[in-house]
Amino acid sequence: MDNGAGPSLYPLHRCKTLHLVRHAQGIHNVDGDKNYKAYLSPEYFDAHLTPLGWQQVDNLRKHVHASGLLKKIDLVITSPLLRTMQTAVGVFGGEGYTDRMDLLPLMVANAGNSGRSAISSLNCPPIIAVELCREHLGVHPCDKRRNISDYQFLFPAVDFSLIESDEDVLWQANVRETKEEVAARGMKFMNWLWTRKEKEIAIVTHSGFLFHTLTAFGNDCHPSVKIEICKHFANCELRSMVIVDRSMTGSDLPTTNYPGKIPPGPDLPSDVFNENSSEK
Repeated sequence: MDNGAGPSLYPLHRCKTLHLVRHAQGIHNVDGDKNYKAYLSPEYFDAHLTPLGWQQVDNLRKHVHASGLLKKIDLVITSPLLRTMQTAVGVFGGEGYTDRMDLLPLMVANAGNSGRSAISSLNCPPIIAVELCREHLGVHPCDKRRNISDYQFLFPAVDFSLIESDEDVLWQANVRETKEEVAARGMKFMNWLWTRKEKEIAIVTHSGFLFHTLTAFGNDCHPSVKIEICKHFANCELRSMVIVDRSMTGSDLPTTNYPGKIPPGPDLPSDVFNENSSEK
């Protein structure tokens, strides 16, 4: 019955819940919406959020708190670009930060010309930066990142340990990734998620990365479900989905299953008894 026409059933421990978020409005989005060539402008290098973008962050933050979603999330993964990290810490971070010797802020005050107060790392899920979920690489300065050492000053409590190079060695000024290369990188990222123990993960990333990655999914679903999965994200849109490990990639053991028969005793089902009787 698993042909897309009806419901599908999978073991819970072979599923993860992903909360996919596109970053809030960046300065490059404003002019890029009017003229695509604006994305080529060096002034939008590692674009930061606009004041409107920060309003979008505040509204999504209210939603994840009011819905109870924040309490469910085990981990936040962010692309290591200014606009995605600002969105990630603004939505999923703690409240206002007060100076403490034993606690680093997620974001220092006015990081990336934000005009915002520092953000605490208290009472929020851990946030890690991952290169695999970056935007379409190459040519567009807005998609080139700063040195990780610069980000570590701006976002002290964000975990950058998975990024190998301080400098951006992936972005090239004259070569842009093909759509197929972005999709392949997206699938590599999805497979990497199965190496993580966390079951409920928020991912703050980019429109192009999301679109080209998600287009590979939903081909066995009703066309309207396929559209729901892979249509373009609005700025600061959150979409929750479940990813299923059908190929035994992950190694998580079930945590809620119970083996039964404790203490042991006879438990032959009646239907099996009837089958055995009819065979005699």
